[in-house]
Parts: sequence; structure tokens; C-alpha cells
Amino acid sequence: MNGLRWMMIGAMLVVQLFLSGLSPATAGPATESIRGTIDEVFKVLVDQELKKPARHEARRQRLEDVVGARFDYPEMSRRSLGTQWNQLSDKDKQEFVDLFRTLLTNTYADRVENYSGDGVQYLNERTEKEYAEVRTKVLSGKTEIPMDYRLLNKNNDWRVYDVVVDGVSLVNNYRGQFAKILNTSSYPGLVDQLRKKSDKIKAP
Repeated sequence: MNGLRWMMIGAMLVVQLFLSGLSPATAGPATESIRGTIDEVFKVLVDQELKKPARHEARRQRLEDVVGARFDYPEMSRRSLGTQWNQLSDKDKQEFVDLFRTLLTNTYADRVENYSGDGVQYLNERTEKEYAEVRTKVLSGKTEIPMDYRLLNKNNDWRVYDVVVDGVSLVNNYRGQFAKILNTSSYPGLVDQLRKKSDKIKAP
């Protein structure tokens, strides 16, 4: 799957957070955790003050903060980088997490503001010890896209560590991309590419 499609999918991951559909009677703890994020994202998107052009950056930052509070970027980074992660120093790990987070959150926030969809169906929630999976379906026109959230319970808080879209894992997709770069270049080469993308994103 190419990068452009994953950028489009990234938008839907956040959009899905404010298009609800599961009744409280059938919602489990993991789903309720995502529901809390849904409410926060929706508040940002409908805030008339934040819609003003002068508040664009504040609105974007707020969206990134809300999503970041639910997504476990260190866990996503570790799983996406694979065995290379264990060879990094704590400082290098933090740098990678920061770069990876910038890449993901900007992709989501950049597209969620202009997205219009038909809603989401929450299908079910499955839990096993500290892990959970919330199965959903994104509705867009005549298209239905299966989208499942995988969560890990840390300190009594359910955090998203992977999203499976139409059977394809977000983490596995990035792991494949990163592995290709590591095989043809090096870890510093991978970080350099991420750093350039991050600098471009942050540029005025």
C-alpha cells in the first residue's frame, strides 16, 4: 500500500473518532475510552472560535493533543521499528517517537478538518487481559471500510497501539516501509528522512 493511501486512511482514523454509533448498553471499557476522545475531537471541530483563520494553529494543535492522548506513540513506534528499537539509546528512542508522532498527527489533522463522511458503525469489542480490539466500520457513500482499533491497557487507561484498515495493519505497513530503508541504507538514514519530513511539516 503506497504512502498516499495511508495518508488518506490516516484522515479517516481521526474522523472516525467523532462519528459515533455504539449504544452505551453494548459499549465496553475500551470503546468508552475511545468515546471520550470522540467527544473531545468533536468539541474542537465545532468550536466557532477555533474555526477563525487566526486560530488555525491553535485548532490544529488542539486536535493533535486530543488524538495524542489516546494514541500510544511510543508503543506504535516500537512495534513499527521492529528489532532496531532494542538497539537504540533512550535518547534515540525519544527522538524517533517525536518524529513518528509528527508524521502521523499532521497527516490526520491535515485531512480531518475537511472530511465529510456518512458515519461509523461500532460492531463489537473483544478483550483479553490487558489487550482489546474494537471493531468498527466506516461508512462513506456506498463504501464500507472495516477499521479495527487495537488497544493496550496501561495504568487503567486504554491506549491505541495499532489500527487495522480493511485487513491491513497500520503498524505492519510502517514496519515494512522502515525495514526497506534500513536494508538499503541505515538507521541514521531513516531518521534523516523522517527529520526532513518533520521539518517540512513544521515549516511556516
